[in-house]
Order: sequence, then structure tokens, then C-alpha cells
Amino acid sequence: MGAYSKALEFYEKSNQIREKSLPPNHPDLAQSYNNIGQVYHDIGHYSKAFEFHEKSLTIRQKALPPNHPDLAISYNNIGQLYNTIGDYLKVPEFHDKALKIRQKALPPNHPDFASSYNNIGIVHNDMGDYSKALQFCEKSHQIIENALPQNHPALATSYNNIGFLYNKMGDYSKALEFYEKSHQIYDKALSPNHPNLALSYNNIGGVYNNMGDYSKAFDFYEKSHTIYEKALPPNHPDLALS
Repeated sequence: MGAYSKALEFYEKSNQIREKSLPPNHPDLAQSYNNIGQVYHDIGHYSKAFEFHEKSLTIRQKALPPNHPDLAISYNNIGQLYNTIGDYLKVPEFHDKALKIRQKALPPNHPDFASSYNNIGIVHNDMGDYSKALQFCEKSHQIIENALPQNHPALATSYNNIGFLYNKMGDYSKALEFYEKSHQIYDKALSPNHPNLALSYNNIGGVYNNMGDYSKAFDFYEKSHTIYEKALPPNHPDLALS
């Protein structure tokens, strides 16, 4: 729902109970640390996110067999963090580890594969190989389309990622098509001040900006900014970008 401070409050309450009642290497404790790390990632507190994801990974490496899907989730989340902070050299290592585990542990149409393919696509995007990135994002999208209901936010995120790549490739009509598909789902599925809705407005604004339609771009950027001001902490990087 985008209410990150509330999410953190409840995850921390849960974690306090688990820390008192469970042994220090219990997988449920790893799940708690993972959840807290994800919230810190979402609010832009990346050093804290690393701290909790690494605590989660350490427990999972000790407590679980080497091909357990939860271990892949940890590698995946740390890879995403390195991508967010722009340390692109470390990203492939973690996404490759996650993918190899999933290939051994999961059926080929499992939704977690979509996450792996999408992340590999992001790596190719950061390297400037947009056609290769699009190939992986489309593989991810096919799995999500088959596995999830039509108005699921993960499907909106997938449309958004494909739109982003078309925008990078200069195919603005295609970019707008996918960004609008994404926006329609977010508009139905999310609360009106959810940060992903702000991201959606921002992306559509970016396409209109690239097309030279500056008044439309300005309109969408302002909608995005209004949500970001309400939803994000005042020092969040996305607010600065807006």
C-alpha cells in the first residue's frame, strides 16, 4: 500500500518477538530481516537495507540447503540493491546465483523466474544493450502473464519495465502503450498515494518530454510529484529526481 513507516513498525514488532523466542539461525528470523531490508530499500535508506539483507543471507546460508529458493531471494534482493546504488559490477554475480538456484529448485514457469529474468534484463539495460534487455524482460513478462491475475501490480511493473526499454530505444509510441497499460493496473490496484503510481505518472511524463509535448509532460510530472511529496520521506532520492 506504500505505507512504509507502518510496514516497518509491524515488521520490527514481529522481529522483536522472533529474536526473543527463536534460536539465532532460525529461517523465520532471516525472513524478518529480509522484510525489514525491503522496506529500507523502498524508503531509500540503502545502508540499512544492506545491513538487514546481509543478516538474512547469513542465516539462510547456515540454516538452509544450498539450492533452497529462499536463498535465491536473498541473492536477488542484494543484487537489486547493488543495482540501485549503481555498483553494476557486483549485480550480475548475485543475480546469477539466484537464477542458478531457481533453475535447480523450481518449475520453469514459477513467478520467481520472472524476477530473475527481469533482473538480468536490468543488467543488460545498464550496459546499454537494450535489445538484449528487452528479450529478458519479455521472458519475465510471459511468466507473469501466465501466473498472475490480470490486475496484479506485478503485471503492471512488468509492463512498466518493457515501456522503459522502448523509451530508451526511442520507440515512443510503444513506450507510451506499455506505460499506459501499466498505469491502468496501478490505478485500479493501488491506493491513490502509492509511490508506484507516482512512478507511473513520471514515466509517462518522460515519454511526452522526449516527444517534445512539454505541456503534457509537465502535467504528468506534477501529478507524480504531488504523490511523492505525500508518500516518501523528505530525503528520498526519488523526490530529489522529481
